[in-house]
Amino acid sequence: MKITFDFEKPLAELLQQIEKVKQVEDKNKLDMSATLAELESKLEATKQEIYTNLTGWQRVQIARHPERPYTLQYIELMCDDFIELHGDRTVGDDKAIVGGFGTIHGQTAMFIGHQKGRNTKERQYRNFGMPNPEGYRKALRLMKMAEKFNKPVITLIDTPGAFPGLEAEERGQGEAIARNLLEMSVLKVPVICVIIGEGASGGALGIAIGDKVMMLENSWYSVISPENCSTILFKTWEHKERAAEMLKLTSADMLKNKLIDGIIKEPLGGAHQDPVAMAATLKKQLLKDLKVLKDRNVDELVTERINKFCSMGVVIED
Repeated sequence: MKITFDFEKPLAELLQQIEKVKQVEDKNKLDMSATLAELESKLEATKQEIYTNLTGWQRVQIARHPERPYTLQYIELMCDDFIELHGDRTVGDDKAIVGGFGTIHGQTAMFIGHQKGRNTKERQYRNFGMPNPEGYRKALRLMKMAEKFNKPVITLIDTPGAFPGLEAEERGQGEAIARNLLEMSVLKVPVICVIIGEGASGGALGIAIGDKVMMLENSWYSVISPENCSTILFKTWEHKERAAEMLKLTSADMLKNKLIDGIIKEPLGGAHQDPVAMAATLKKQLLKDLKVLKDRNVDELVTERINKFCSMGVVIED
């Protein structure tokens, strides 16, 4: 069953009309080409109108679409080969974070990313894409391995947040994320980070310190989700749409505030409409950034990375 959001209902109605006209055409052997052309033209115009004027909350909905490509799907579509590596060598193997060496257009890189599930069983297995401390420690282990072999690191971010359970806190959730921030800032290899879906709080930031930080057009990146922000400010989830606008969490807002380095265009309607085309666009951007970064002096690379993040949020008053 195709999932349709409220703001997409005009498109669903037009598609239904087109289907009915086609049925009449087939059943009565009539030429309905003029009517179909008019409806299809109206459909394209409506798509453009809807998807180029999305609100913050509507982009959050698209970022959460259950058919949206996840990390492993992007890796499969972009890489010639991929060897997944497991475990943090201390506690276990967190399935919410995946990683390993992959080859992209002849270049080997360490791919690390959050992984969600498609159905109930997979979601439970992946803990809904919410990592435990061992997930961040696994990510760090793989980053240090990439540094040892002088290979770039590419991270794909898509999480509703780090797992907030008691056991995660007992094993040092905050410390694990903080250590990743510290270590990623001084990694001596190029680091490219892409928010491909949800980028919530420290759960996202724990693998998002890079020389290039990009966002897919319909992804979101914020210190808190709109629902939780609404709950804190208004004591109810009912104002989540208002909270989404207040948080300035869209890719356009993030670029305007100089918190990311660029936006990667999605197929009209979202990445789930054409995962193959989306993966091709992402691959092209990654190769472009790798070409620029791989020849950079290591000391300059690290210094510029640190300065970029240190300058965020700084206010100078006269």
